[in-house]
Amino acid sequence: MPADKTAVTYVPGPTEAESYNTDGYLLPQRPLFTQDEFERLKAIFEEDARLYGPDDLDRIHFRDERLLEFLLSGTVLDIVEPLIGPNIGLWSSHFICKMPHVGRATPWHEDSAYWNGRASTMAGIITVWLAIDEATPENGCMRVLPGTHQDGFSQYEQVDTNANIFPTQILPGLIDESKAVYFALKPNHYSLHEARLIHGAQANTSDKRRCGYTMRYFPTTTHIYPERNPGHKLWLARGVDCGNNEFENA
Repeated sequence: MPADKTAVTYVPGPTEAESYNTDGYLLPQRPLFTQDEFERLKAIFEEDARLYGPDDLDRIHFRDERLLEFLLSGTVLDIVEPLIGPNIGLWSSHFICKMPHVGRATPWHEDSAYWNGRASTMAGIITVWLAIDEATPENGCMRVLPGTHQDGFSQYEQVDTNANIFPTQILPGLIDESKAVYFALKPNHYSLHEARLIHGAQANTSDKRRCGYTMRYFPTTTHIYPERNPGHKLWLARGVDCGNNEFENA
């Protein structure tokens, strides 16, 4: 298949926006960046993974501002805007890497539960999950429980961090795995999910690495509490600030 040399514009329409609001996710099954852009982003990841290690790449754009080109690109923001509105803040980003055979499981969780108290509301925070490597059920692709994004604060229990990325998981009795949707993705393809959606990923038991880049955004009507986010940097990605936030580029 020939490489994509030009950007393929995709903007979610009313039907996709309604599906996102109902299910808490979208799975467009299309490339995000041009092939040249993607190869440049992947090269940045490989460099940062060598420099910092594959497990220390949370909020990596704080240390490597080259990533802001991708995080603040119109290609990404045009996709996000129909889902959260025209005034968009950059919340965070993270290269999440699961090495072959040793990648730990991501337990069932809501992103909102781990960010509780850091923002005035978790409603509207969105993650664009970009596949750096191919993501499959065998190497631990993300899976979600559709429509579970109405609360965002389930009951949790402790888990073994030797086998799991996070120290807690949603109580197993609250999870119906038969309803899980698996996000198998080609490199440069992506998914979108709401911060309150229940999701997770199994351990990587394959011979192939699985890396994804999470790009996270919030509507600027949300206020991010600076006193509860020490050292955390925000960028105004598009539009205007409606929530009295402290942006690096204000």
